[in-house]
Amino acid sequence: MRFPDYRPRRLRRTEALRSMVREVQLHPSDFILPFFVRHGTGVKIPINSMPGNFQLSPDVLLRELEEPVARGIPAILLFGIPAKKDPVGSEGYAKDGIVQQAVAKVKKAYKDLVVITDVCLCEYTDHGHCGVIKAGDVDNDSTLELLAKMALSHARAGADIVAPSDMMDGRVAAIREALDEAGLDHIPIMSYAAKYASAFYGPFREAAESPPKFGDRRSYQMDPANSDEALREVGMDVDEGADFIMVKPALPYLDIIWRVRNTFDLPLAAYNVSGEFAMIKAAAQAGWIDGDRCMMEALTSIKRAGADLIISYHALEAVRILQGEQASPRKK
Repeated sequence: MRFPDYRPRRLRRTEALRSMVREVQLHPSDFILPFFVRHGTGVKIPINSMPGNFQLSPDVLLRELEEPVARGIPAILLFGIPAKKDPVGSEGYAKDGIVQQAVAKVKKAYKDLVVITDVCLCEYTDHGHCGVIKAGDVDNDSTLELLAKMALSHARAGADIVAPSDMMDGRVAAIREALDEAGLDHIPIMSYAAKYASAFYGPFREAAESPPKFGDRRSYQMDPANSDEALREVGMDVDEGADFIMVKPALPYLDIIWRVRNTFDLPLAAYNVSGEFAMIKAAAQAGWIDGDRCMMEALTSIKRAGADLIISYHALEAVRILQGEQASPRKK
């Protein structure tokens, strides 16, 4: 039997050889690490469904940032839990809101860290939806003004990037206009451009205390069955002035990431969401999988599909592994 001249196994024989020909390489600069902030001091409340994640007061957040910054993670994404919720989510755009306070403190302590803020009303409304309720449904156009106010307040507090995640039609244009008119035309918008109505958000809703009190979000988030629509959604946000585009969730939508990557040339982020994180953690804790290997395989698949940036609760653990250390070192 004549063997082929090209034998792929020659280049798989050792880790050194495999690393030399690896087509996709993860790097600390690929990651954005999310955090949940709430009022108070000395607050560090565990999120049961997201092991290793916490609701943090701003002072504790500053301490928690020391390691990610030292390890080269370039950016964080902030979500806020307000002191009080109301029908229009007014703390979301208040000058002294929790995210606004946290942004100011983080930028003072870590001036080179890129601070991205989530722009959405769901964490701040007493009904848990992403906009103003009229006649029992989320009213698109009256929500835009509040989203623009929220983005503007975040930018004035020092945010480097604002990231609307609400999926209202026209929100990127409304935010862009508000920023430009306020002399903040240098602030980029990272649009959650293709955000699906996914069941994988469950743990996040515990973390952000934001489950809807009635109905669901399928009238404004995308149908998981639709692919062509994602390209239309992304195209609209690009036309309205988005500087970054995002696909959310990541792992069940790798095909969407690939299609967006091959259609648009803007920086592309993918959100490796809470449910994706929690599944790996739960299976690893049960002893069913090698959690670290599955984590790195999942993250590599997101980059291989075409993402430039990966928002992930795994980010710090992944970077530890990339730098040759344990993902979750034993606490001293």
